[in-house]
Amino acid sequence: MASPPRKPATQLKESVFLWEGKNKEGKIVRGEMRAPSETVVNASLRRQAILVTKITKQRFKRGGKVTDKDITLFTRQLATMMKSGVPLLQSFDIVGRGHSNPAVAKLLLDIKADVETGSSLSQAFRKYPLYFDQLFCNLIAAGEQAGILETLLDRLATYKEKILAIKSKIKSALFYPIAVIVVAFVITAVIMIFVIPAFKEVFKSFGADLPAPTLMVMAISDFFVEYWYAIFGLIGGGIYAFFAAWKRSEKVQMVMDRFMLRLPIFGSIVRKSVIARWTRTLSTMFAAGVPLVESLDSVGGAAGNYVYKIATKQIQNEVSTGTSLTSSMQNTNLFPNMAIQMVAIGEESGALDSMLGKIADFFEQEVDDAVEALSSLMEPMIMVILGGLIGGMVVAMYLPIFKLGSVV
Repeated sequence: MASPPRKPATQLKESVFLWEGKNKEGKIVRGEMRAPSETVVNASLRRQAILVTKITKQRFKRGGKVTDKDITLFTRQLATMMKSGVPLLQSFDIVGRGHSNPAVAKLLLDIKADVETGSSLSQAFRKYPLYFDQLFCNLIAAGEQAGILETLLDRLATYKEKILAIKSKIKSALFYPIAVIVVAFVITAVIMIFVIPAFKEVFKSFGADLPAPTLMVMAISDFFVEYWYAIFGLIGGGIYAFFAAWKRSEKVQMVMDRFMLRLPIFGSIVRKSVIARWTRTLSTMFAAGVPLVESLDSVGGAAGNYVYKIATKQIQNEVSTGTSLTSSMQNTNLFPNMAIQMVAIGEESGALDSMLGKIADFFEQEVDDAVEALSSLMEPMIMVILGGLIGGMVVAMYLPIFKLGSVV
């Protein structure tokens, strides 16, 4: 007896019908309705004294992917409309139908359908943990309970915008060295496979011993020509396997997160960005009225680093037994003195959320400055690396020509 009611609920989420008909006055009216079938739509409209002339099932286009940027933009749009007095369901309708990404449009209209059937907004969001994390849902629930949903949506939108900005800064910092490696490898492969063999044919007629650098480059070229498919396959497969393991294996994530923090130049940028996200998340949760111990549940995962996630669990355990946040943070040996001192001032003055926000602002600015300095430093480094690599191969191949010229 339990299965028949569930079926319509599932179909209700997936089926949207666009209808057209005439009302009592003979005027043409149009609309949409979520229902299990056309028959249900027809019956419902007849009860409203509407003579149905056309019913079509709306089909969502396939393709697209829901990204963090989409969720951030949606949160800002929803906060803006609700602050302007637009009702919640109408806000979802406007944002969903106006979105260019079909996946996002379907997600928002499905959430709207859940709210229409009696679910709270936080419950509707919790059905999609892939897009709305625990922090997001907890803040929405706190806003609904306190009657300040518009305010918390605005705060949540600001938080997500800040986190998205700092993520993009880290990506831009890591882009340059990756770009250097990729470009250097491609250029080297092209020269080894196509250019060096042409020189090799010329050198066969010299009848003299070739210099050691030339022989070494030609040997590498022979290896590339003979096993190029294996080289590209191993590198491509290795990169794919590495990132797949990084994404799915908790042990690999822990190792890589520790490694990222210890990198010579990038480690400092990663650490500052993690601290900025950690303090920004805790500030947002605490300002929303969520108790400190409960706030720390969401903070560890939002920091984006397993080292800080484990440290956050330690801090949470110590705070739950009566230790101050300042002492708990100090015991982890992961936070700089400036951050700990500002947290201490915040605890003493009763303005912890404000002080945590200032710490986040400071470290976000530090990340901005570090990325800008790194970008200006990487440009000449790219020139030196590529110039040295290509120049070395060119010199190695021209050495026999120079030697022949000196003999003549």
